[in-house]
Amino acid sequence: MEELKPNHTPTDRSKLLILLSVVATCVIIGGLFFNSKSASIPNRISESGKDQQEVYFTAVTLPEKLDFAQESVPLENFDNLESLDREMLSIANFHSQALLYIKKTTRYFAIIEPILKKNGIPEDFKFLALAESGFLDKVVSPAGAAGIWQFMKPAAIENGLEINEEVDERYNIEKATEAACHFLKKAYMKYGNWTMVAASYNAGVGGMLKQEIAQKNRSYYDLQLNEETARYVFRILALKLIIGEPLKYGFKVSEEEKYPIIPIKEIKVSGSIKDLPDFARENKINFKILKQFNPWLKGTSLKNSKRITYTIKIPIVGKYRSFLN
Repeated sequence: MEELKPNHTPTDRSKLLILLSVVATCVIIGGLFFNSKSASIPNRISESGKDQQEVYFTAVTLPEKLDFAQESVPLENFDNLESLDREMLSIANFHSQALLYIKKTTRYFAIIEPILKKNGIPEDFKFLALAESGFLDKVVSPAGAAGIWQFMKPAAIENGLEINEEVDERYNIEKATEAACHFLKKAYMKYGNWTMVAASYNAGVGGMLKQEIAQKNRSYYDLQLNEETARYVFRILALKLIIGEPLKYGFKVSEEEKYPIIPIKEIKVSGSIKDLPDFARENKINFKILKQFNPWLKGTSLKNSKRITYTIKIPIVGKYRSFLN
């Protein structure tokens, strides 16, 4: 918390005291909840004394063996085991974020997995997309990387995505996944190793090759790398473990609680659309939902002067959504 400084007003102090009171109340209520519920939750144990029950948080369970894209992870080496442990603790104890990841996977994996398979990319790379963006469709990094695969503009264009004043296909999940596959296949041709390919998605192919040459070592797990890249693959592995067995790590989410796959129809458009809100109404939805399913559309119209054929998703009205006239 920021230290109170001379230029803070009395009102600031009053607000701070109120905030601290609320936090203290939450801690007390949370403590009561943990005392009553903790015994049944993985990685948390409780011991009952004569007058009170004490609660302890324990370390996450690490596997004896693990692989990425069917390539073995050398967990027998302490540095790798501890790197995995760091990411496991970080994700498993960020409960709200981990729960959101688990709830989103059904919807997003259903789109990503077939495209990876079609392109011969190991399925584990779906966790790379999750690590990159948290499956936030419109996320933009401080550096300008965008979409669930976090492409910078030059790399996006190089890998076949269209970006102009009307569209940004980094936000088109199908096309961005195809572009990611294009990058990953090119990287694999250089390395012949999927773990190094995953690392190169963060550091760049040239960046990983530079370290490989400088350190005379071809294994990701033996290279001295910058902090972000050194953690990158281990974060992907931690997501693989937690998403794969959520209950083992204390997350109980039923299939009904996961975000459903919304049925859609696809409309091919080769001309212009003067008014996208009107186009949405004509298809019995609203502009908000049109943009949610097609975030690659940047404005409220589509001139499409080059007469490119675009595919626009329209959710089918029914079980999951109703619309006002």
